[in-house]
Amino acid sequence: MPVLTRLIPSPVVVDIRPGALDDLACVLADERISQSGRLAIAVSGGSGARLRERIAPSLPGASWYEVGGGTIDDAVRLASDIKAGHYDAVVGLGGGKIIDCAKFAAARVGLPLVAVATNLAHDGLCSPVATLDNDAGRGSYGVPNPIAVVIDLNVIREAPVRFVRSGIGDAISNISAVADWELANRVNGEKIDGLAAAMARQAGEAVLRHPGGVGDDGFLQVLAEALVLTGIAMSVSGDSRPSSGACHEINHAFDLLYPKRAAAHGEQCGLGAAFAMYLRGAHEESVYMAEVLRRHGLPVTPDEIGFTVDEFVRAVEFAPETRPGRYTILEHLDIKTNQIKDIYADYVKAIGS
Repeated sequence: MPVLTRLIPSPVVVDIRPGALDDLACVLADERISQSGRLAIAVSGGSGARLRERIAPSLPGASWYEVGGGTIDDAVRLASDIKAGHYDAVVGLGGGKIIDCAKFAAARVGLPLVAVATNLAHDGLCSPVATLDNDAGRGSYGVPNPIAVVIDLNVIREAPVRFVRSGIGDAISNISAVADWELANRVNGEKIDGLAAAMARQAGEAVLRHPGGVGDDGFLQVLAEALVLTGIAMSVSGDSRPSSGACHEINHAFDLLYPKRAAAHGEQCGLGAAFAMYLRGAHEESVYMAEVLRRHGLPVTPDEIGFTVDEFVRAVEFAPETRPGRYTILEHLDIKTNQIKDIYADYVKAIGS
């Protein structure tokens, strides 16, 4: 009897450990990635450029391209620059903006992408989405998953700790996002992919339940693996549903309403997730989530990222407009200003000071 199953788009190599960068040349020598050694490596002017001197001698066939920022214009320019190079693959070496630019450029010229992350700020490092700034604000562009992911925990440790904290908030928000997906399934019959939901939820739970902190290799390993698994979960489902619900709608509302004051992506998503869990009546889970976020130094109330209660209420009320057609606890309850204020007051009492 034939075994009927599905193929899951995922990297052929995932190397997460201290010292992983020292073996990058071996990863790139895999014939599934590069047969000739001709590689286009996109770096930022910051962390990526500093690592260039360290790894360039081991990659003699590589060409290096410095990317100025994280805009669609930057990504298109990078694609144009590498188009005539006859490369085997594109390597994105740096933070989220550089990797997203490299993802888009690689997809545009039809080459595989190797993601070498220098921080753990969000789950985009292995996702099938490139998030880039454009004239309208910010857009999400579908791209193939990276063919390989390399994360050197020694490099992660050298990055500002705020990046790790942001990644924690983004990973933990999976729990709220999957709860929203299941709600949409119960109420509207929206199809739910059980495998994608399980991967995203367990990734979030692994980070939520881990006793370690931002300075522990064990915890950083779990966080990095959770962010990679979340990206693969999005590929399995074909969209961002496994990791994006009311938590991300609230995050997008902050970005759109207060673009010059918005906090880090993961900070806003973590706060949004803790509040969304309270909204859905999961009060104990909300309190525990807030406790863990606090332990890692993340905000759980808007004043901790510079917003008033009224500004937060406005963001929550506006949030459903950021993702038309997406059904979450916000759309389900359809609460308005005064109701949000009352529930927020109860949330603050529940989580304590």
